[in-house]
Amino acid sequence: MAYSSLYFGIFILVLFHGCYAQIGMVTNPPDHLQPQHRLSRQSQCQLQNLNALQPKHRFRSEAGETEFWDQNEQQFQCAGVAFLRHKIQRRGLLLPTFTNAPTLMYIVQGEGIQGAVFPGCAETFQSTPQQSQQRADHRHQRSFPDQHQKIRQLKEGDVIALPAGVSHWIYNNGQSQLVLVALVDVGSNDNQLDENFRKFFLAGNPQEGLVRGGQRQDQSQRQSRSYRGRHQEEEESQREESGGNNLLSGFDENLLAEVFNIDTRLARKLQNERDNRGAIVRVEHEIQTPETDEEEERQQGSEEEEEEEGERSEEEREERRRERRRSRGERGSRNGLEETFCTMRLKHRTDSSFADIFNPRGGRITTVNGYNLPILNALQLSAERGVLYNNAIYAPHWNINAHSIVYITRGNGRIQIVSENGDAIFDDRVYEGQVITVPQNHAVLKKAGRQGFEWIAFKTNANAKISQLAGRVSVMRGLPLDVLANSFGMSREEATKLKQNRQEVSVFSPRRGSQE
Repeated sequence: MAYSSLYFGIFILVLFHGCYAQIGMVTNPPDHLQPQHRLSRQSQCQLQNLNALQPKHRFRSEAGETEFWDQNEQQFQCAGVAFLRHKIQRRGLLLPTFTNAPTLMYIVQGEGIQGAVFPGCAETFQSTPQQSQQRADHRHQRSFPDQHQKIRQLKEGDVIALPAGVSHWIYNNGQSQLVLVALVDVGSNDNQLDENFRKFFLAGNPQEGLVRGGQRQDQSQRQSRSYRGRHQEEEESQREESGGNNLLSGFDENLLAEVFNIDTRLARKLQNERDNRGAIVRVEHEIQTPETDEEEERQQGSEEEEEEEGERSEEEREERRRERRRSRGERGSRNGLEETFCTMRLKHRTDSSFADIFNPRGGRITTVNGYNLPILNALQLSAERGVLYNNAIYAPHWNINAHSIVYITRGNGRIQIVSENGDAIFDDRVYEGQVITVPQNHAVLKKAGRQGFEWIAFKTNANAKISQLAGRVSVMRGLPLDVLANSFGMSREEATKLKQNRQEVSVFSPRRGSQE
């Protein structure tokens, strides 16, 4: 009997240990089991020369326009990403859509609202239609509040994360144009179609290039069309003009009517026949949004709240930020229950109140990663917002575990990127609206111009890390004096200056007399 109890106890212990190990593998997989989807692009990352890029394709809509950077650019192929920009006019609505890969967006200008629909989640929010619209649309019937999923308020400086295949929409309810840029990680394992960016619209009749990320047709499609007869092509062209480019336009209208329990006339409206408004349409009646995520913003603000600048030194503030990030990492690594699928936070602020590194004479750096926005652990993306003042410098560094795709949001500056063999594969001024890719492990240095320099960098890892070449937390500070002196052929006194002369962290104030 004693032996049976002993064996049973050992069995339970082994079973529990095995289950716990499996849970740990799922929530915190070891490095060798992390996604290796970018290894296939090694041959495409032999970059000898880089250029700051402007958008190549532009598609105008009724209430805005969408611009795409060329997906065939070598630096985008290396990083496995696509890049686009939406400009939404006042009262413009970006139609409900989803993409084939995870997306990270940044609000460059303006404000608006955004909704994302997670499959299987309840409609726990409600809006009441405008009174004038109620009278017009519900003259002879009782009006009920509209139930829907969560709506988020968007402002300049917000970072928004979207998983692959999750539909979303954006509406400009502000007083000026809403501008946002988005990186689409087509190299993600979540994208199992191909390496091309695709937009799937649930409504509207967007141009063909919009659904293909600016690409008209791939080579195989062009070849297949060359074998078709002219008459067949004309029929297809007429069908494209009369039909829509959304998902519902491809279904039989009778089946749609049966599925939604509506008449065929309304089913044809779902297919947006002869709708020429594009992907961004003008809204006649203001969209009502009584419920937004103001409480969520207050919660984020309370977590990131700093004491008055004069009460602490820069070193003390930096140490406090590190402790907070470490504590978040400890809490977040225990289990995956801090956020459920239906309550995931998709947005994070990056304004001056939430800076991770601040230099009153140089600027600030704000990081959005898997610690402060946990959904990024699933998307394997992160972001960095940088603000440099006049002639300030962002310390030379390299990205340890990610590519960095940098979009210039304001001002201008000089960027140098150096490859493994010491060649400067990019050394030029960059300006607002341009994009440049910094490949993994390539050293990069940024210096602001006289008007300052601001950027948003999207990185292909949930917790991207950098290693600095200069400053208080740099490689040079970590090396012994004798190693430095012998490595560079200098005296110990010179090596001491190399280690100690810059006491700032990441953001360096300009030296006296420093020129642009």
